[in-house]
Parts: sequence; C-alpha cells; structure tokens
Amino acid sequence: MAETCTRKLIVEVCNAKNLMPKDGQGTASAFATVDFDGQRRRTKTKFRDLNPEWDEKLEFLVHDTESMATEMLEISLYNDKKTGKRSTFLGKVKIAGSAFVKSGGETLVYYPLEKRSVFSQIKGELGLKVYYIDEDPPAPPAEQKPEAKAPETEENKPAQEAKPEEEKKEEEKKKEEPKTESNKEVKKEEEKPSPPSPQEEPKKAEEAAPPVKVENPPLADSEKKQSKEEKEKAEIVKRSEVAINDIELRSLGSDRSRSAYDLVDRMPFLYVRVVKAKAAKNESKSPVYAKLVIGTHSIKTKSQSDKDWDKVFAFDKEGLNSTSLEVSVWTEEKKENEEATQECSLGTVSFDLQEVPKRVPPDSPLAPQWYTLESESSAGNEVMLAVWIGTQADEAFQEAWQSDSGGLLPETRAKVYLSPKLWYLRLTVIQTQDLHLGSGSEAKVRNPELYVKAQLGAQLFKTGRTSFGSASCSSANPTWNEDLVFVAAEPFEPFLTVTVEDVTNGQSVGHAKIHVASMERRTDERTEIKSRWFNLVGGETKPYTGRIHVRVCLEGGYHVLDEAAHVTSDVRAAAKQLAKAPIGLLEVGIRGATDLLPVKTMDGTRGTTDAYVVAKYGSKWVRTRTILDRFNPRWNEQYTWDVYDPCTVLTIGVFDNGRYKRDEAAGKQDKDVRVGKIRIRLSTLDTNRVYLNQYALTVLLPSGAKKMGEIEIAVRFSCSSWLSLIQAYTSPMLPRMHYVKPLGPTQQDILRHTAMRLVTTRLTRSEPPMGQEVVQFMLDTDTHMWSMRRSKANWFRVVGCLTRVATLARWIEGIRTWVHPPTTVLMHVLLVAIVLCPHLVLPTIFMYAFLILAFRFRCRQKVLLNMDSRLSYVDMVGPDELDEEFDGFPTTRSHDVVRIRYDRLRALGGRAQTLLGDFAAHGERLEALWNWRDPRATGIFVVFCLVASLVFYVVPFKVFALGSGFYYLRHPRFRDDMPSVPISFFRRLPSFADQIL
Repeated sequence: MAETCTRKLIVEVCNAKNLMPKDGQGTASAFATVDFDGQRRRTKTKFRDLNPEWDEKLEFLVHDTESMATEMLEISLYNDKKTGKRSTFLGKVKIAGSAFVKSGGETLVYYPLEKRSVFSQIKGELGLKVYYIDEDPPAPPAEQKPEAKAPETEENKPAQEAKPEEEKKEEEKKKEEPKTESNKEVKKEEEKPSPPSPQEEPKKAEEAAPPVKVENPPLADSEKKQSKEEKEKAEIVKRSEVAINDIELRSLGSDRSRSAYDLVDRMPFLYVRVVKAKAAKNESKSPVYAKLVIGTHSIKTKSQSDKDWDKVFAFDKEGLNSTSLEVSVWTEEKKENEEATQECSLGTVSFDLQEVPKRVPPDSPLAPQWYTLESESSAGNEVMLAVWIGTQADEAFQEAWQSDSGGLLPETRAKVYLSPKLWYLRLTVIQTQDLHLGSGSEAKVRNPELYVKAQLGAQLFKTGRTSFGSASCSSANPTWNEDLVFVAAEPFEPFLTVTVEDVTNGQSVGHAKIHVASMERRTDERTEIKSRWFNLVGGETKPYTGRIHVRVCLEGGYHVLDEAAHVTSDVRAAAKQLAKAPIGLLEVGIRGATDLLPVKTMDGTRGTTDAYVVAKYGSKWVRTRTILDRFNPRWNEQYTWDVYDPCTVLTIGVFDNGRYKRDEAAGKQDKDVRVGKIRIRLSTLDTNRVYLNQYALTVLLPSGAKKMGEIEIAVRFSCSSWLSLIQAYTSPMLPRMHYVKPLGPTQQDILRHTAMRLVTTRLTRSEPPMGQEVVQFMLDTDTHMWSMRRSKANWFRVVGCLTRVATLARWIEGIRTWVHPPTTVLMHVLLVAIVLCPHLVLPTIFMYAFLILAFRFRCRQKVLLNMDSRLSYVDMVGPDELDEEFDGFPTTRSHDVVRIRYDRLRALGGRAQTLLGDFAAHGERLEALWNWRDPRATGIFVVFCLVASLVFYVVPFKVFALGSGFYYLRHPRFRDDMPSVPISFFRRLPSFADQIL
C-alpha cells in the first residue's frame, strides 16, 4: 500500500464578475476547470450569467509537501458549448504554490483574468479561496490485524466495489464534459499512457480501497494508483523540480557557505581545527586546554576535563607575522597545599605554513589526524587536529573563532535580520447600547460626552466626542461610525482593548478586549466584514456596563510603509495570497573600505575604528562582521535579495561598533557611531552587469559635513524575464487598496512612523541586538523634521528644473528677434509646413524625440550616483542652521512660549519642505527620462516614440484629436479607479531625492 497523503489543497471557486460575453447573445455560460499537480477538477455550468456564483469546494491531493511551493495552480474559465455555437475561452488565473495559506488564514481574493494569447478578448475577475489542510495519517497497527485474518475477502471486496463507482464516474464525465475540440484533445492526451498490464490491474484494485467521494466529478483520474516504477519516476520528477526556478535557487544559494563569491575577493584564512587530545597517562583528570601560537597571535581553548574541544580557529593570513604554527596542550594541576594552579605542558607540534594544504569549496572537509606532541618531560601524548588554508567561503568560517573580528564576540559576528511582517488593523466604531453611566438622575441631567479609546500595545487612538441623551442627538445610543487604523506586527499583540470614556468626569464607562489573532482578514474592499457586539466590563463590581458595536479586521491588501517614501525598498501587500513571483535577483558584494577616519580612542592614546556594514533591502537586513582596529577593513562578504519591483532602493550604511565593549562600571553599552550611508536605485542598473565602484562616505555633524572615507561595493541586478521586468513599469507602484480606499496623508505619515518604531523595537530585541541608532539612520526616521538645509536644497532643485523652461523661452525670443537669421528662416519654413501639413506635426515631434534620445544614449551615465554634498547644500549653511537641524523635537533651546511657536513653525516648514521635494521630483523625473538615467524606462519611451511616429503617419490628426476629446470626456462608468499606465510609468522614473543627505 502506498503511503497516505497527509495534505490536501482546497480550492473554493466562489464567483466571477464582469465576464466577456462569448455565446453570441450577450451572455456566457461559464464553468471552471482547476488543474494542480496532474489532477483536474471541474465546476458546474452557470447558464447565461456574466456574474456567475459557484461556491464549490474542490479538493486536491498534495503528493509532496516540500515541493508544493514550486507547483502551479491554474484555473481556466470556459463558455459551455451547449448554449452556443462553439466553446470559447473566458480567461485563466495562475497561482504559485508559495501563495497557499494554511486553513484558517484563507480570505476571498479576486484575481484578474489573464489572456491566453495576445489576441484574446478577456475581462473580468475570479473570486477564489485557496488553502491547504494537514491531516494526520491513520495508525497502521490497528489496520494490519484484520487484514492478516482474512486477506483474500478484504482485498477482493474493495476491488469489486470500485468497479461500479468508476463506471458511474465515467458516465457522469460523458454527460457533463463539453464536447469541444479542445476538451477532446485534453482527454486524448490524458488517455495516452499505455494501458496497464494484466499483472498490474489486480495491484491497482488492491490499492483502490474505498474510493474518496468527491462532489464534483474530475475530468482526469484524481486517484493516482502508481506502481513501483511510477513511484520512482515521481521521485525523480520531484527532485528535478528543485532546479526549475533559477531565481529561487540563486536566492537559496545566497547562503555564504554555498554562494559563488564572484563579486568579492577571496580572502585567505588559516584554519586550525582542534578536536581533542589524548594523554599517555589517563589517570589524571585535570583540566586540559590547547594553545595556538603564530608569531604575536596567541589563543587558547577552554579548559575541559574530557579533553574534547572541537573548535575551529580562522586566522587572517594577511595579518600573520610568522611562517610557523605551534599547537601545544597544557594541563592545569592544583596541589593540595597551594591555592594557585600549576600549568604543565604535555607537548607541542609545529607546522610550516608553506606546507599547509589548501582547500576551496566544494571540496570535502579536511579530516583531522592524530599528531604526536613533542615533549621532554612526558612522551606519548597526542592531539587530533586539522590545518588547512581556505577562504571566507569555507563552511567552518561562520562558526569559527575569527582573528580579524575579535574572536567569538556575538556583537562582532555577521548576522541576517528580518523585519517583522506588518499589517494594518482597521477598527470601525459604530455605536454603543445600554450604557450604565452611574445613577440615572445624574446621567440624565448632565448629558455626558463620550468617546471611544482603542489601544494596541503602545498605540492609542481616540474617536471624536458625541453627546449622550441630548435633544440634538437623533438616536438614544451614541453613534460614531469612525475608523481607527493601527499597525500590527507579527507575532501580534494578544488583545486590542476598546474603552468607552466619559469626558465629563474623566472616568471609564467600560472596556472590551478583542483577540487580535482571531480577527478576520481581507485582501480588498469587496470583502464585507461582519460587525460584532462586545460586552463592556466596568470592573470587578460592574461585570456589565453596556455593549459596543464594532467592525474589526486585518487589512492584507495594503503595504505597510516602514521607511521614507522616496527610498522605499518593498511595495508588496501584507497578505500572502497577493504575493507575486520575484522578477529578478539583487547581488551585493561588500568588499571593503579605505581611508576611514578614527572615530574613538583606544586606551586614550591613539584613534581607532571598528567598522561594520549594514545593508537593507525589503524586509531583509544584513550586517557584516566587525573588523577591529583597521582604517582599511576588508569584509568581502556577498549577499542576495529577491527583487519584486525594479523601482526600489538599496540602502547601505557603515558604522563604528561601540557595543562589543561593555562598560563594567555603568553596566551599559556604548552606541554605534555613524560613518556614512549610500543608496543605490535598482532602476538605474543595467541587468546582468556588475557595477564595481567606490563611494564616498559623508556624514552630517553639528559642525558640518565630514568625509569619513570610501567604501567599495559591487552590485549586480540579474533578471531572467524581460517581459515581466517591462510589465512592472506599467503597473501601479502600490497594491490596489492604496488607490481604491486610500489613507489620508496625515494618517499615512502617522502610521509610517508607528511602523518605524515597531521595526526598531523588534530589531533591538534581537540577539545580538541591532542598535536603535542604526535602524533609525537606515530608515531615515527624521526626514519629516524641519531643516533649513533641506528646504534650500529642494528649492534649488525646483529652480534647476525651471531653468530649462527659461532657456526655452530665451531661445524662442532669440528666434523672434533674429539673433541667428538661418534659424529664424528655418522656423518660417517649419511654420509653413505645419500650416499646410498639420498631420505631420505629431509624427515629426515623436521622430525628433526618438532621434535625440537615440543620440544621447551614448552620453548616458555609466557610473552609479551617490550622495551629492553639493546637491544637499551641506557647505552653504551656517552653524546656527545646522544646530537647528540637529535640535530635537520639541526644541530645548528657548523658553516655553517661544518653544511652542518655534515647533509650530517647524511643523509648517516640514510640510512645505515635503511639497517642494515632491514638486522637484516631478521635474527631475522628466529630466531623467531624457538623460537615460533609467535605461529601461528611457528604452521603453524610445520604442513608444518610434511606434507612435509610425502610427501617427497612418492615423489622421483630426481622428486622433476627436478620439482624445471623447476619451477625456468619457462617462464615469467607463473610468477605472486605478492610475493609468502613463501615470504609473511616470511615477516610477527616478529623481534625485535618493541622493539628498
């Protein structure tokens, strides 16, 4: 008997909306076919309905739970040919296995129907719920006993019962299966496998057992009765599935022990693995330790009685000042009359570093060997160890004692951090009923004002006030109908506390607690959330003080912004069902830094820097190891990220580590010091090209801007599908909910900073913790604060864009005044041509644009831009303005009254600063389109100009003008809530906002 499958995939085909009529009578009779892992199911046909509702559950067996993420679920809609002349295709939906959720986390998701080919006329959406269920396999011992007693009768009965049921299924297939040519071809392909031999038929009958009853008859055999050969083939297929997706494999290969390290230099390390020692006299149970000496480097293992260490030591070969390695074993003996321990050497073994073997992965690890210890006092002692020369790609490097990073200090080790998954929690406060406000006479006289307060962790939001029992109030029950939006991080806080407060006496009427993990989740606005009533509890003496009517849910259709908008690195929705496949892979090689300035003093005598690098993209943070006491550190570490959107930014920061030294007197750790930061916009990178550059590290201090050194970074953005990459430029930046049900600017800003605080709190609680100052510097948490320097920079960015308009105006004025007569004569000829041939205006403009952009392609920027101190105006501000920029909020520089006015002015200035930055970004995007800053975006525009030029040679201008007018004045019914393709394309163009310090 084959092993029972313990996982089932459930696909609920709920409904479809706005299908394309395909039956020739303005309607469609749709049915759905669902394919997964060689299994096919079919729904019933809904006749003459463009918005059909099926509400059917289809079950599939998951044969391999580990490879489920690589499988693809495909749902196709067809028009039943019984009601029309032909069976036609209505659309399809493909869902990757990585988007499947476990039972309990499913939500109704509407997927847009995709075309089968370029010429297909498809529209509409399909509502689905997809989830899986894990079932425990039945206990085998209980079932084996009855089989042993009567094997013949029990084996024959299921085979006999299976035959009539299979015949019934075949008859139902013939009735329900549409007689189209496409379905016939599919059926023939499924029937192609050779019929089973007479020897295999009884085996299949034995394995048939009581067949699973399925409400909807499958189009293909869902019960796979595999022989031994078929099982072996299936295992081979499952193993080969791992190599299907190159992008997923390369992201899995981002582990340092397996990555190619082709973007960084190979650093030679001397590895010494000390396993254990063996003494000639086993009677002694004194603690034993091993000591390694290479020139001035000396390190020893822990003292252990069992003589087993199994520790690996990695010495940076460039920092070695000797050509020999000495490994000695020592014992610690304690005499009865003396308190101090006496160390006794068991022997020493020496190695010449020039004769040490070299090992480079994927070579197998070097086997340790026994070496005899040379000693004058005691002979016969041995130590087991292995010595080899490898690189940082060695498997033992991550867990080894490292000479350049201080050994085994956790604060100096390389780590990967993950930001918590963030959700928006929406609480809609509707009304309250049956409130107990104390004595009835007092409550009626004073007409109290009430408001609702909700708290999730440290987040606290309040509704507006409403009067209770007043004559102006139309209802006797206080009503609000207000939305309160919170940021929830996984794992969620246990409860959301909702409290009704009385403003008159400042006391709480009652509170209710809502379990966050059990809240309903939705992915779009079409899913209706059910409202619920909760009883209000006043305290121990008041178990019931009324009830409150609320609607609460977790919004999975939004992307929770946790960083500044102009440097965002992730735009994916929170719900797993809306996840898309990655379009590329980002590889970053952090090579090293040069000419770093000293940040602190060592022993009060000389300056030093203990530098490390933090890189952030999406939810993944990486931190390199800390290179101690070097002004030219070399890390040579390589990391990878999956890319889901090309118009995102990679942030890399350099810091001085101050946390690995703990102040024993105060019991506190020093903070890490900023050294510098760079940003790289992925849309400015050519695909499959390595960028190896050195970037200046500039940090802004109260005394002014200061260059702290340079960092060498290698970047490569690889993409396997150009079609998906170009398609990303035409899609909206954020998920659909941001446009259908947008959040207000003020509310969005509050939620962004709340998300930043949550991410900072979670990362500081990691082990080892990432400093709060590091996270805030990487996320740019202070970009909303008032800064005279940033305001000047944004103002001059606007002026820089307007200078192009002024130059054009001066050029036209020069033509009018005959400054250059040949140009003026040419413009006269052009004017006559425009008047006589107006249909050549647009083709000529687009052709000129195509030729100019094609000519400027050679002059495009081939070096990645970095933080621009001139653009940031760091050298044109005084110390008082810098002091204002570094001042906290609220300010502490003046009296209370002046402080309030000053804070108000700074808040208004921050809004004006943001407005100026957005206005400047629009102008810079237009400029970037013509300067090939984003090669792909400009390339798309070049192709558009060429195609538009050819099209307008054919289409008359009058037709175009009339069509444009009708399109602009079209009825709201024919408008879409989502932004158009030109707007989405324009918003994806790069600006200089990511280069402002």
